[in-house]
Amino acid sequence: MARRILLLITDLEIGGTPTVVRELAIRLNHPPERIVAVACLAGRGPVAGQLEAHGIQVVALGAKGPIDFRIVPRLIRLIRGGGGQVGFDTVLSFLVHANTVAAAASMACRSVRFVQSIQTTQPSPAWHWRLQAIVQRAADVVVVPSQSVAVVAQRWALIPLQKIVVIPNAVDVVGMAMPSPPDRKLRRPGRTVGFLGRLDPIKRIPDLIEAIALLDGSIGLEIFGDGSQREKIEAMISRLELGHRVRMHGAVTSPVDALARMDLLALPSSAEGFGLVLIEAMAAGVAVVATNVAGIRDVVRDQKTGLLVPVASPQLLAQAIRRVLDDSNLRARLVASAHKEVRERFDWAAVLPQYRKLLGLDTTV
Repeated sequence: MARRILLLITDLEIGGTPTVVRELAIRLNHPPERIVAVACLAGRGPVAGQLEAHGIQVVALGAKGPIDFRIVPRLIRLIRGGGGQVGFDTVLSFLVHANTVAAAASMACRSVRFVQSIQTTQPSPAWHWRLQAIVQRAADVVVVPSQSVAVVAQRWALIPLQKIVVIPNAVDVVGMAMPSPPDRKLRRPGRTVGFLGRLDPIKRIPDLIEAIALLDGSIGLEIFGDGSQREKIEAMISRLELGHRVRMHGAVTSPVDALARMDLLALPSSAEGFGLVLIEAMAAGVAVVATNVAGIRDVVRDQKTGLLVPVASPQLLAQAIRRVLDDSNLRARLVASAHKEVRERFDWAAVLPQYRKLLGLDTTV
């Protein structure tokens, strides 16, 4: 009998975890008789359409807030099936809100296997971790993308080590290939730094803008993404009179399109569970400069596959950016080593079998 797997996530907006869920769903839905669906707590987002384009059923549960327990009965009905709908024997939930709703539903779905995923090392809000410590009891296994997340999951959510499985996030290395060299018609004259991700305080984008201000005028910054910090970032760009060097593009549906417009990707976050954008850049042949924090250290090896700098250090960030852009030999070495590393460790060909084993699927694709 084909397994019936439901992937549950908080939202399907553009972002790292929704991207992981999208790619995992598409790959697990092969061969055709296997049933994989995706549900989100909130309303539909852009990733929903991308999933449906691949024949993946998407259900938006319509939560009105972060923890709207009125959606629990809807989730239970979805899991159980009935009324012409097929139910599920496995639920894999992502992030604390989805983990919480899944845990509540598990009390009415005793025969279903529940697996949870934690994707962050961010210490705040602390109540997220206290809540996760409670809801993890409903999970058979807790999946994390890195050893850094495994450490904090044990420390802050009190999850037993034997219950944690580390499966890294992944990228389609072949699919990330860009023309070589990338299309320079898309770039401003000079050397281009890029940021790609949600405009969230944890990303510390103002540090990157300050670093750009310290560099010479030939170096520009392209910011791809949207989020709560957009107005603050725009105000900073205006205040520093950097409008001619820093451009904001909003969210993009394809990371390749954004990466094609940069020579270097910068990620100045104060915390990351993994940093999917890092392996996207590494696969695409874009040099990486990031902060030396948990999660990022699991992905980027300092001086070997990228350069790492202390968090909240715009001057050191600027120095690292200048070093990579000025030294073509260094940049070529970092890019080549990074591409080899991502191909061996983070390509879906290496990661998908780990998920298939976890979910009890056969080992052939």
